[in-house]
Amino acid sequence: MPTGIRAELAFESPDACRITQYLGDAGDAKSISWSVAPESGRITEEFAVEGDPDIEEATQVFSYGDRSVYRFQREQAECCPCGIVQDFDVPVRDVRTVDGALHFAVYVADMDELREVVIGVRNTFPDVRIVRIVRAQEAGEGDLVLVDRGELTDRQREVLETAHRLGYFDHPKGANAGEVADELGITTSTFTEHLAAAQSKLLNSILA
Repeated sequence: MPTGIRAELAFESPDACRITQYLGDAGDAKSISWSVAPESGRITEEFAVEGDPDIEEATQVFSYGDRSVYRFQREQAECCPCGIVQDFDVPVRDVRTVDGALHFAVYVADMDELREVVIGVRNTFPDVRIVRIVRAQEAGEGDLVLVDRGELTDRQREVLETAHRLGYFDHPKGANAGEVADELGITTSTFTEHLAAAQSKLLNSILA
């Protein structure tokens, strides 16, 4: 019987993670991993990034195609979001950066455990937010996905709300694109651009 919750957390502050500090505007890190030396307790971290940026604080250890792998070391006592979550005996997975923010996923038994983890992390990193939640359901009931409307700009949300209110998504339509655009005081092409961008963000949340 399916049980549990998968939650994706994001940390917007670049100070939350050394990797986001090192990268700056050099792109996003993929495949972040680390190991701990048993005797010294020092942590060795690696991350992959597109291209071949000059990252002075880390050492390039591998390059293949358009991706490079960098490595650096830090002390285990150094505070980081991944370490705090693991203090709750919850492993982190799918660690990466997205637009300069640290992202990773956790699996927890229920909302109470997720709340405990988030509150514990927030004591040190108050900017943490839940990007997405997927809750396991009984067979045939599907997945419950929490969509973060904060991903939408104010204008994109206004466009969606107005289109919905006027019946643009109804069948048959209560209003066409031109009528919704007129209500918003924008051109039809601008309306369709905002709508496409908003729908893309929502679909990414639902289908990821």
